[in-house]
Amino acid sequence: MTWRLALPLLLIALLSACSGSKPRPSASHGGGTVTRSGSSGTGSGSARGGINDDTSRPQSSRYRDNADSVPDGPPPDVSKLPEPVPKVEPRALYGNKSPYSVLGQSYTVLSSPAGYVERGIASFYGNKFHGYKTSSLEDYDMYQFTAAHKTLPLPSYARVTNLENGKSVIVRINDRGPFHENRLIDLSFAAAVKIGVWPKGTGLVEVRAIDPSQPLTAQTLPPPPPAPKPASPGPGIFLQVGAFSDVGNAERVAQQLRAANFAPVQVVDAQINGRNIRRVRVGPLASVDQADDVTSRIEGMGLPRPQVAVD
Repeated sequence: MTWRLALPLLLIALLSACSGSKPRPSASHGGGTVTRSGSSGTGSGSARGGINDDTSRPQSSRYRDNADSVPDGPPPDVSKLPEPVPKVEPRALYGNKSPYSVLGQSYTVLSSPAGYVERGIASFYGNKFHGYKTSSLEDYDMYQFTAAHKTLPLPSYARVTNLENGKSVIVRINDRGPFHENRLIDLSFAAAVKIGVWPKGTGLVEVRAIDPSQPLTAQTLPPPPPAPKPASPGPGIFLQVGAFSDVGNAERVAQQLRAANFAPVQVVDAQINGRNIRRVRVGPLASVDQADDVTSRIEGMGLPRPQVAVD
């Protein structure tokens, strides 16, 4: 289910984006073919005009469409769309409240995007939100290279690279989300097409924030594409169930997970701020759907909610 926060415009607070249950055009992601409706899919680059987005209305009646979808017909030729050029911008008046809470979880907005690099699962959003307000109160245009993120300042810029094919795109982050527990970033439809997250629905990505005050070359270089070996495995999805300073606690959790037999269990030694810790991880998992399923099962065991790691 897609979630957004509907708050009055006079409140400097969040207008949250979609949840991560996004357009799912294939049975491999979401269990069926989505109903396609809305825009024509010509890639005109303009939002739908005439939308009266009353953000004070409840979620059930704010949007024209009940479910998200993608445009009819072939995807737009995104090769002709210019990527945003990172520039220093003031923080948006809306969408930067910190901390904020969504669906019982609390998030702290980063003071700066500098140095942010993370790998995880990307999703995307489309027709349902096209032309409606983002968290920063800009109109969402699915034919521009934008994205939603839970903690990067609004606006900010990042290079998003699909770790499975090496394709990348610079996006301007102007929205909050995705609030699905296993998703790192929500891409616009155009950005998803550009790097091959569409039509699959999700993808394993690296998100590398860009500091607009610094030269772009070094900080926006994408990671190298996968080695061209037929038998070479791609990036793997792991679930980190906890990080423990006590060996006994780490082993107890690991034994519980091994008994459940979801997937291989690893106890990995690491150092954080000079302290030795042990990370308990489950994986690699074969797909995003399996990661979502195993996450729910681990939570059902009363264990800490796992965090996605992509290696």
